[in-house]
Amino acid sequence: MRIAIVGAGGVGGLLGGLLTRAGNEVALLARGAHLEAIRREGLRVTNGGETFTVHPAGAADDPAALGGSAEAILVCVKTWQLPELAPKLSALVGPATVVIPTENGVTAADELAKALGEGPVLGGTCDVSAWVEGPGRIRQRGKGIRLVVGERRGGSSARVERVCGVLRAAGIEAEAAGDVDAALWRKFLFIEPWGSIGAVTRASVGVVRTLPETRALLTAAIQELLAVARARGVRLSDNVAEDTLHRIGLLPPDATSSMQRDIQAGRPSELHDQTGAALRLAREAGVTAPVHEFLYAALLPQESVSRSSGIQRQ
Repeated sequence: MRIAIVGAGGVGGLLGGLLTRAGNEVALLARGAHLEAIRREGLRVTNGGETFTVHPAGAADDPAALGGSAEAILVCVKTWQLPELAPKLSALVGPATVVIPTENGVTAADELAKALGEGPVLGGTCDVSAWVEGPGRIRQRGKGIRLVVGERRGGSSARVERVCGVLRAAGIEAEAAGDVDAALWRKFLFIEPWGSIGAVTRASVGVVRTLPETRALLTAAIQELLAVARARGVRLSDNVAEDTLHRIGLLPPDATSSMQRDIQAGRPSELHDQTGAALRLAREAGVTAPVHEFLYAALLPQESVSRSSGIQRQ
């Protein structure tokens, strides 16, 4: 399959490496020193105790330079980058192309559909911990990677099953979801409260989930977000909040979220697309969200500094 990976960072680089090794024709969108290293030496991936190097079919910093339409586009940039980038992806979209977002949150597919139309865009979410260790080098914590893909309006389809088959053949756990919206919200319930509270406290998840005061805050944020999901008609199990806390309890004690790491490093983050989106969706649904009001207000000044050109409030 001809596949374009839009954003060859931790998640995109890992997916690109695995898919290239499995024999697919993979083109990577990257930039700067990372791009130059991939062109010069290939992409080196370390996952678990294994390290391998692949040489993708193409690598560029402009979608139009990736060689024409792809059968599948995996979008692995941050959600806040999509408004500028998404329209440029039309250069990669053909009549049978599927576009799969892997971003955290629940708004990425909407942003892609605004730019590319509803037709090619699927729903998607990815569970993995991976990062750029250096130019041309990707490292994954552990070895597993899971990608959930589905039609945005629900149900199965031949195109979802086909792309999941390609992913599985590359060693990626791929689920063809009948209700991808529910899968997106289960991930959002997990990543957003953890990331927001971790960013406010600047503490690892082991500290946040252990101290009674921050555990109570975490539980309240999950319940708030669950109320938003229910108000929007998302079909989630009765014990989803308990399952979410259980998942957070299984994380390594020193774990931090990507949003938290970006904020602590003074980089632009997904604050508006996670905490801010939770707050905006709550207001749209008529749900009060005082915990998220506090979290967003507390993190907004740091985000404003990191985006020196100004701030887009929710």
